[in-house]
Amino acid sequence: MKKSYKIGIIGYGGMGNWHHINTEKLDFVKTAAVYDIAEEARAKAAQRGLKAYGTLEEILADDDIDIIVIATPNEFHCPYAIKAFEAGKHVISEKPVAMNSEELQRMIDSANAHSRVFSVHQNRRWDNDYRIIKQIYDNNELGNVFSIQSRVMGSRGIPGDWRKEKKHGGGMILDWGVHLIDQALDMVKEKVTDVYVRMQHVHNTEVDDGFQLFLTFESGLVYLIEVSTSAYISLPRWHISGDSGTAIIEDWSCNGKIIKPICGNENVDANPIQAGAGLTKTMAPRGEESTIELDLPKIVTNVCKDYYENFVSAIEGRQELIVKHNEVMRVMKIMEAVFRSEIENSSIRVDIK
Repeated sequence: MKKSYKIGIIGYGGMGNWHHINTEKLDFVKTAAVYDIAEEARAKAAQRGLKAYGTLEEILADDDIDIIVIATPNEFHCPYAIKAFEAGKHVISEKPVAMNSEELQRMIDSANAHSRVFSVHQNRRWDNDYRIIKQIYDNNELGNVFSIQSRVMGSRGIPGDWRKEKKHGGGMILDWGVHLIDQALDMVKEKVTDVYVRMQHVHNTEVDDGFQLFLTFESGLVYLIEVSTSAYISLPRWHISGDSGTAIIEDWSCNGKIIKPICGNENVDANPIQAGAGLTKTMAPRGEESTIELDLPKIVTNVCKDYYENFVSAIEGRQELIVKHNEVMRVMKIMEAVFRSEIENSSIRVDIK
């Protein structure tokens, strides 16, 4: 491994700062330079000991820079990446990688043409809550899973910047949706056959400020992704059900549990309960005689170290990228089907493998 790869960050806002601060903890990569159109951002970078460039051409001409990280508004990802490849740089792009699949293909083609490594920073594959649910799913702990619900909810609306504007690639589908769709496709290794969305425009008419997205997989599994920026009470982060159990994660702190039937006692008869104006046995809760409660597995991740180690290993030809181009393209195809579903106000039959 080369002693230390030098990083140049384009866009020194929230995620640009994230890459700088977190790579400071690593010894095999080092942030050396920044390009940002904002004088305030450049001044902040200079105060931190970084080279602060005022033009894209300057940072791309810096021969010390090996890796360009693009953390700009979404519409700049494709043109900046292509210029970086042409300048001989490897590229990490923030998500969503591009405005559409055609742009993504141009980025992939340019990376291949210039023999450069290109990756998308799908960092939420390392979220602890996601890793816990994925382990439960992968280990078949709930039997045949037929329903997965993934929710992110808040009440502060869309952040007050370019994310509110369509021309910049704003809206929750392209902000949180791209992460949650990537998690869905990373976990469920099946063909997607149907896409249906209901978008919300509570405080924003130009882009969605929330949505409910239903992905149907080839096995019949229905995966609900829900994002809201206008919910003052949040629903659970995760709810996953199979034919032999249910798991729930309540929040980002990974509070939750697994409930499974006790083998042999699954069909213990229920006593009717009063439910509103009537009685029900169907919805009567199960007792300790027929179910067991289990703790969620414990998982610890280190996204920056794992991601950058893999990226550097790919540069040196020692590993394949964790976030592969075909996986990123699959996410982009799903998002395009999502926008078609919104326009047509119907489910979209797809064949996305």
